[in-house]
Amino acid sequence: MELNVEHIAKLARLGLGEEEKEKIRRELAAILEFVEKLKEVDTKNVEPTAQATGRQNVTRADEAKKEEEQQRQQILNNAPQTKNEYLKVKEVFE
Repeated sequence: MELNVEHIAKLARLGLGEEEKEKIRRELAAILEFVEKLKEVDTKNVEPTAQATGRQNVTRADEAKKEEEQQRQQILNNAPQTKNEYLKVKEVFE
């Protein structure tokens, strides 16, 4: 398997010396060999999962608080121009 480390380094905008290129070539080859070994594992009866620990992300409802609404209204009142409850600014793109 030929690894074009110079091309990868160019894409990543990395300036590598010859020793670094060779080291990275060996490391990438080892990673790709390991991935090939993983392809040999029988996973037919394994259900896909994106989360293995059972933890869940805890989030709160996205609701405006009274203080936030007052602050927002104060900002709108002080703005030079508003439109439909938003700040109106100069056009950036034509």
